[in-house]
Amino acid sequence: MAAPPPSGGRAVRARAAVAGFARREWGPLYGEVRGALVERRWRAVPLTLAAVLLTAVCQVVQNQEWGYGPVAAIGFVRAGDPLWLALLRTPLSLFVPALDLPVWGALAQILLVFGVAEICLGRVRTVVVAYVCTLAGTLYARLGIAVGPGGPLGLPETDARIVDTGPSAAVVGLAVVVCFQRRAWFTGAAVVVAMAVEVVVKPNLAGKEHLAAIAAALVLCAVAAVFRWWRDQSPPGPGERGVRDGSRSGAPAIRS
Repeated sequence: MAAPPPSGGRAVRARAAVAGFARREWGPLYGEVRGALVERRWRAVPLTLAAVLLTAVCQVVQNQEWGYGPVAAIGFVRAGDPLWLALLRTPLSLFVPALDLPVWGALAQILLVFGVAEICLGRVRTVVVAYVCTLAGTLYARLGIAVGPGGPLGLPETDARIVDTGPSAAVVGLAVVVCFQRRAWFTGAAVVVAMAVEVVVKPNLAGKEHLAAIAAALVLCAVAAVFRWWRDQSPPGPGERGVRDGSRSGAPAIRS
């Protein structure tokens, strides 16, 4: 009878398997982010730093006796507000931390997820994804209250008075888009599953808005994938022929 393999060998193989998974899942993403930060340092994430600063300022101001009113007037969003007013306040509401949650959580989320997204997606796409996902949560709240508490997507009427602010919907959407773009499939699936479990365990407004943000992010990913497929399938123009086939001029590559 063959002797069983030593436990040390199994541990080595297990560590090698975990290391291989980590390299496949996060290696390209880590290399891209680290390279940008080493090369450009803070200049790689000016949008992220501005968002962190704005969130910190909003937190300090809204906790002052004189500042709560102005912040509420320009950044508080409720499903019971008129739609036009909610749409005007939605961009700034992303940077107004929720009063019942620790502000360091919002700052950490913005610094990490916005920073990675700004490097991987660029500033314009980061802003677009963050706003679309936040807007999806804002609009869902109105739909959920209209449906009522009876359906799985419904919300009680009392949620219309809840102040709906903070970066969480944008953070969740950006995380999903970055994982999709950089093929970190396991991490992206883990984010989706975690948000679904949150709704099952605590079916409140915030959790369901996170699912709405994920749905908006997946729609954006699908649109981007279709656009790339259409671009690859369309015949190249005169100026694109060299780029598509790898040559500089568009003429057939010279073979030696």
